[in-house]
Amino acid sequence: MTKKNNKIEIPPDIQKLSFEEGLSELEKIISQLEDGKVTLEESIEIYTRGSQLRVHCESKLNSAKEKIEKIIPLEDGSFDSESIEID
Repeated sequence: MTKKNNKIEIPPDIQKLSFEEGLSELEKIISQLEDGKVTLEESIEIYTRGSQLRVHCESKLNSAKEKIEKIIPLEDGSFDSESIEID
């Protein structure tokens, strides 16, 4: 099943990628487009995939931001944590 995010459908093969894998593939796509050695049709295809990868990577980053917590030392020497706001 494809996931829709910001009106861009994210195919299952991209959904399975880690942030690092998605970013790596996105960097390759950027290089291909900058080289200008692909046809117009290929450019449109890889640009579309690049857009899907961008949305996927942004989603992964936003999920990570939600999970970040601040470690707080307690008086008894133990530690606790609380969520922090990230802008």
